[in-house]
Amino acid sequence: MLDVKRLILLRDLAEYGTVTAVADIHRVTPSAVSQQLRALEDEAGAALLHREGRTVRLTAAGTALAAQSDHVLAALELAQSAVRALDEQISGELLIGCFPSGLQPLAAPLAAALVRAHPRLRPRIIEAEPEQSLRLLRRRELDLALGYHYRHLGTPLPPGLNADALFSDPLVLAVPENLRVQAEQDGLAALSRHPWIGTPEPSACRDVMMHACHSAGFSPLIEHSYHDLRSALALVAAGLGATILPAMLCENPPTGTAILPLPGRERTVEAVTRAGTGDHPAIAAALAVLRSTNDGGRTV
Repeated sequence: MLDVKRLILLRDLAEYGTVTAVADIHRVTPSAVSQQLRALEDEAGAALLHREGRTVRLTAAGTALAAQSDHVLAALELAQSAVRALDEQISGELLIGCFPSGLQPLAAPLAAALVRAHPRLRPRIIEAEPEQSLRLLRRRELDLALGYHYRHLGTPLPPGLNADALFSDPLVLAVPENLRVQAEQDGLAALSRHPWIGTPEPSACRDVMMHACHSAGFSPLIEHSYHDLRSALALVAAGLGATILPAMLCENPPTGTAILPLPGRERTVEAVTRAGTGDHPAIAAALAVLRSTNDGGRTV
């Protein structure tokens, strides 16, 4: 019988390419990963890796087994969900990852609603950007991830995960009030010589801003940076530059800020789970709350 934890290591090696990367992900030593992979080879009765000095690569058997790993893991999750569905009450711990700007409008109401409906359930909220929460979800350190993706950037969802779209969040242009008329008349091109405010690299938010400006025919001059998306509006209000933000963050902008639409640009806010866990009672309850309580003005 194949060990599930060792199978996960092989899957991650296929994805990330090196034993060192897998060790970093799982917070163990490279030698521990190598030992577990040798044990998996013994269980499988086949050579799964070619070892050449300090480098390794998957054999045909290793590639085939890694390709099947997500199906195996999903089947085990489905079996566990079926067992938990027999419980009379939903109970236990539910680990929910959420992107920073979604904590107040999404994660906090979700946790409160779950506690009211299921007193024996203990939701725990972990702040994490989408890229980090997806990694934690695949490592089974989260049960549910609240995140987003920008459709026009085309970033694929990692294998073994399912996304449940909740609503579309349009992107808007935030500019100092004294630039409102110019930006309304000429769009982004009117800001080609003005300073911009963006998140540090690497960042999907920065990528989407760069993409929009390049589409308008210029590269933005980024003079200021921020990590907290909400704080960007304070910088705009101070006249320090323009930026692009999700509309969800701009409902009450500070005085001195003009918020203008960017037609055709948006992000999709979504709930992501591991394949096979959608019927787990606690996860199903969370998804039901998310579907029923989102602002009716937002659409998928």
